[in-house]
Amino acid sequence: MSSKLIIHATNVHQGGGRTLLDALLGQAPGGPVTALLDSRMALAQGVAQGIDIVRVKPTPMARLSAERWLAANTGSDDVVLCFGNLPPLFKLRGWVRVFLQNRYLIDKTPLANFSLKSRVRISIERRWLSGCVGHVDEFIVQTPTMKRLLDEKTHGQPPAHVLPFVTDKQHYSRGIGAGATARTACQGRFVYVSSGEPHKNHRTLMKAWCLLADEGLFPSLQVTLDATRFADLCGEIDVMRARHGLHVRNLGHVPHSEIRALYADADALIFPSTLESFGLPLIEARQAGLPVLASELDYVRDVLDPEAAFDPYSPYSIARAVKRFCGNQEPSLPLLDASEFMNYIVKKGRLSCES
Repeated sequence: MSSKLIIHATNVHQGGGRTLLDALLGQAPGGPVTALLDSRMALAQGVAQGIDIVRVKPTPMARLSAERWLAANTGSDDVVLCFGNLPPLFKLRGWVRVFLQNRYLIDKTPLANFSLKSRVRISIERRWLSGCVGHVDEFIVQTPTMKRLLDEKTHGQPPAHVLPFVTDKQHYSRGIGAGATARTACQGRFVYVSSGEPHKNHRTLMKAWCLLADEGLFPSLQVTLDATRFADLCGEIDVMRARHGLHVRNLGHVPHSEIRALYADADALIFPSTLESFGLPLIEARQAGLPVLASELDYVRDVLDPEAAFDPYSPYSIARAVKRFCGNQEPSLPLLDASEFMNYIVKKGRLSCES
């Protein structure tokens, strides 16, 4: 019997994972291929042609049944790609590769800001990964930072390899150029393409926009938040927008096919996320020749050199980066020499002083 490829992706149906899985299914190799997919994972017409699709409902019992199916139907010559971060629940006879792109599973980042449901899910998945790491022959990650974190957790066994892939690798470089036209004029139009999980850091970003408004600066910002999934966050943004007169617009969920048009209409991507396994919008913005203002963190430097970097935990740092990019420089400190300082000290009474 000939070997086959089994793509196990029962917990992928949205975000960057969905985008990459779509691209992968469109590149099926010769030979038999079976894909176990979440029932919510919609496929474009023509994608996954020639692939045997097995739909799995997003319930614990259906997921368990899929794991049992995988154990029963994997032959010794087969290759299994687990595309949903987690190893097989049971030891398989074939060669098992796990594509790991959820940094929360290997990072020690606290989960306090997540909902109870999300905390429970991530905690279970962390235990699943740790308990079933022996079922993996090889991990695949997207960046050197993810490899370092994973190696620290697994002590390098099984080995992890850095194999970053995107839907289209054309026009990518660490800096603006390489086939893309750099934009130099800034009209204060920013875009942030992301979902609304806590690590995406929208609240700190909005505080930065409020600080800018307090200085009489009103750059525009477009975000892509699903108003149903992130209702509380969208409500907070609405309050800030009304209170400070912010030029912030939520576009809602934007299909990946329309993202490039957002980049074409912006002066820069701003990306204040505090934690990423890859950061696909960073790659896509660079391919579009769009300047990037991003967190000064390892995951950013893994993939590009931003035009401006900031401390993602400080709204003041974010606001200053935006001002610099738009040509609004911070005033210099009103330095004194020792003589001027002493003259102030010896004077009696309260004097006005620039702060």
